Amino acid sequence: MKFSLLHTDPESRARAGLITTDHGQIETPIFMPVGTAATVKAVHQHELKHDIQAQICLGNTYHLYLRPGLDVLRVAGGIHGFNGWDGPVLTDSGGFQVYSLAHRRKIKEEGVTFQSHIDGSKHQFTPENVMDIQRIIGADIIMAFDECTPYPCDFKYAEKSMELTHRWLKRCVDRFDSTEPLYGHAQTFFPIVQGSTYPELRRKSAEAIASFEREGNAIGGLSVGEPIEEMYAMTELVTEILPKDKPRYLMGVGTPDNILESIARGIDMFDCVMPTRNARHGMLYTAEGIINIKNKRWQNDFSPIDASSPAPTSRVHSKAYLRHLFISGEITGMQIASIHNLAFYLWLVKEARQRILDGSFLGWKEGMVKKLQVRL
Repeated sequence: MKFSLLHTDPESRARAGLITTDHGQIETPIFMPVGTAATVKAVHQHELKHDIQAQICLGNTYHLYLRPGLDVLRVAGGIHGFNGWDGPVLTDSGGFQVYSLAHRRKIKEEGVTFQSHIDGSKHQFTPENVMDIQRIIGADIIMAFDECTPYPCDFKYAEKSMELTHRWLKRCVDRFDSTEPLYGHAQTFFPIVQGSTYPELRRKSAEAIASFEREGNAIGGLSVGEPIEEMYAMTELVTEILPKDKPRYLMGVGTPDNILESIARGIDMFDCVMPTRNARHGMLYTAEGIINIKNKRWQNDFSPIDASSPAPTSRVHSKAYLRHLFISGEITGMQIASIHNLAFYLWLVKEARQRILDGSFLGWKEGMVKKLQVRL
């Protein structure tokens, strides 16, 4: 993987860059649709590429390990051969899923033992076998195995967890560097900064992660319930330390305004289930604000869902029609809403990139953030 930093906004830390992988280029800042189990819910790969204009998608090690399983993925030639997506893929190592299974897992120095949420069977993730699993999945960018701390947590727990993450990181790096890709394309490894909301821990972790000199770096353990001001503060602190010539990935973030504020603080890559999860409940994001399409006010509104959307379905179908689909329980409503939200997210980061390049980012961002929070 190669990263070229093309321009930095003089009034903020916002950056425009270009990531090059064996499966294609990624213009940053970028949002990655979440395809947890090798699919973005309710969205076909053709729609991802042409309607949404996604440049990279995310998969998850925990879920893919359990289903369809490593034997199937290996025979298929990895995730690209399995699901037919021919663009770049990033896999989350499963650390967050292990964190979310608090009642089903035990964390020790060796790794994590956990019970499958599907059938209760017992499994173990270690830094070494998570690298092996991600080799078999075959993503272009693979993540370190870390412990994601809950919020709130006390300082001692956060410190102990961070130190464990750093020890696991060393084991991940050793295993990654001693193994080879399986399917003829290169793979890149990103470490993850932890440290909860404690500035001294975040600073220490960012310095430790940067010392490994990998091709990119991630920030984890945020967007887990902490006040938004603390998330922004930790992001700003960490981006002061992480290398400027490498992409920075803020994991699991977030709302459209979260993304713009984080771009202004120097973040290049984002993922979040929010646009598709909320779409399935009828919440639509637009440049003028948020729409709950199930509200009766849209019943006789025959204007396009979003006339400026890059997604054809958002320009062709009316708000009244989409509301009808949701009220009737039609699956097509979830599909149209999911495509719309993802297309909007991709439009938003593309527009942010153009504003960074032409020098108008900060003023545009401040005006856009206000509109994005409006409930229409």
